[in-house]
Amino acid sequence: MGTTSAAPHDTGFGPDEDRNGRAGSDGSNGPGGRLGRIARSPLGWLLTGAAGVGLVSGLTATGPGPVPVLGAAAAVAVYWGVMRRVARRSTPEIARPGAGREALLGGGIGLGFILVSALLITAFGGYSFSWAGDGFLSVVRTAVAVQIGAAVTEELLFRGLALQALEQLWGSRAAIVITSLFFGVAHLGTPGANAWSGVAIALEAGVLLGAAFLWRRSIWFVVGLHFAWNTTQQLLGIPVSGHAPEGLFTVDVHGSALLTGGSFGLEASIVPVLMGVAIAVPMLVLARRNGGLKTRRRARR
Repeated sequence: MGTTSAAPHDTGFGPDEDRNGRAGSDGSNGPGGRLGRIARSPLGWLLTGAAGVGLVSGLTATGPGPVPVLGAAAAVAVYWGVMRRVARRSTPEIARPGAGREALLGGGIGLGFILVSALLITAFGGYSFSWAGDGFLSVVRTAVAVQIGAAVTEELLFRGLALQALEQLWGSRAAIVITSLFFGVAHLGTPGANAWSGVAIALEAGVLLGAAFLWRRSIWFVVGLHFAWNTTQQLLGIPVSGHAPEGLFTVDVHGSALLTGGSFGLEASIVPVLMGVAIAVPMLVLARRNGGLKTRRRARR
């Protein structure tokens, strides 16, 4: 892994400033007065962006064929519009130059993470796999489309909007803790979820994906990681956060739910929890060395 961030650590324009850093000539702190000030505050653009991206996700996530992919593209457009027009900040985290490289790097980490986790659980007697015998291309095509939509919209919401807004308010450490907790809570409504699965998701996914973003400062890196993670699980026939979509294999589960994750799937296993934390720690160390961890004071400048 490299030790340099993928993009400049731009915290954007202040909530009370115009593009040139000046207050409005009428003393109202920029166009729109108090309403504009509220919208340009971190919580204002977080809520605006979350409403827009969430609406796109809700309309397209379970659509047929390429609909989830089109939804992902629309979500990126909404995110860009909110960041540029409402938050009035630049968007280096979704820059196109280097996006493919970042997505591939993140995807490699996500693929390895899930394959090693599944291999260890299998070695300890938790999983056994058999070929499902269904159409290879149709299963892969559906999995790819659905998981692109899920990865892009979830990362825009949690790392693009929430983590960056909370980071601007309270610094990187508070932001990663809060977004990780919310990420765990957001998965409590899925099939097979319980208190432990929420904790597991918060630690292995919330912390790992948050650390990945703070290290690379690229949405494409965390999207690649998230996409490879979910897609690999689905194709292996392992439930993805409690959901059991069609895969290339069927998996038989044996033994303790702490090892296998039970009906929730691999993400509730202790194996990926330990692995996820182990991977997140060096990412956070690299982020700190690169100046990618912001204190509250630095983030609000």
